[in-house]
Amino acid sequence: MSNYKAAVVGLGAMGMGIACSSLKVGIDTTGCDVSTAQRDAFESAGGNTASSPKEAAANADCIAVVVVNQDQTESVLFGDNGVVGSLPAGSVVLGCATVPPAYARDVSARLINAGLLYLDAPISGGAAKAATGDLSVMASGAPDAFAKAKPFLDAVAERVFELGEEAGPGSTMKMVNQLLAGVHIATAMEAMALGIKSGLDADKIFEVITASAGNSWMFENRVPHVLDNDYAPKSAVDIFVKDLGIVLETGKRDGFPLPVSAAAHQQFLAAKAMGLGREDDAAVIKVFAALSGIDLPDGNK
Repeated sequence: MSNYKAAVVGLGAMGMGIACSSLKVGIDTTGCDVSTAQRDAFESAGGNTASSPKEAAANADCIAVVVVNQDQTESVLFGDNGVVGSLPAGSVVLGCATVPPAYARDVSARLINAGLLYLDAPISGGAAKAATGDLSVMASGAPDAFAKAKPFLDAVAERVFELGEEAGPGSTMKMVNQLLAGVHIATAMEAMALGIKSGLDADKIFEVITASAGNSWMFENRVPHVLDNDYAPKSAVDIFVKDLGIVLETGKRDGFPLPVSAAAHQQFLAAKAMGLGREDDAAVIKVFAALSGIDLPDGNK
């Protein structure tokens, strides 16, 4: 394992956990982030750091691009300080951001032409599972790419779903997941707001619903943010403005109706318009609060 070198570009909530999980199993891991504080934190955990993707990619067998969107992915891979031209031939790139499937296919073709391997490898599980090496990875790509990435994937993921031998299905599956995640968050916050407006205690709503058929993973995970009045972003409103936007653009392209996704997207857009784009996605409840005049929990129990 000591001869295997990995790099993680993007040391946010997910990327930091991924980099640390790689490090814990003995992989020589380099972390890269625009934030000096994030690089310092990874150094304190025992990792190597680089100030640019190009520097991080040098001599790496595997590099995971754990950034927010297509534009950031493009810059990391092909920008002036991008990894292409620095990665050794035959290295594998894992594209972990949620991007349109067509973009994943385009990236794959360009990297293959550059002598590199590519896995279309979006991730799910949140910061907690990233930190424990228990992510789910929705991956598609050539068998050689899976083989090259295996030591790294074994370190960071509980389950790796192999969805095909070409790029595209991985991002398509993540798109479907994000459709459900975004709708579930918006619906959970609508339900909480209705209950509060109707006179129910917020803590009791959470207690009853999490023991009942109306529960969802997102309800159980996000409502505590509301109860604690803690909207520090674990996953921001802006993420679902983007991700549900990808869902809706795909539906428009394919002539496929997505009425529930569209309604949820409007609530995230409303939250963004209220200046809440960088708050936790649970902050979409503040849209309902503003419309109905309810008081949300203050975090003091």
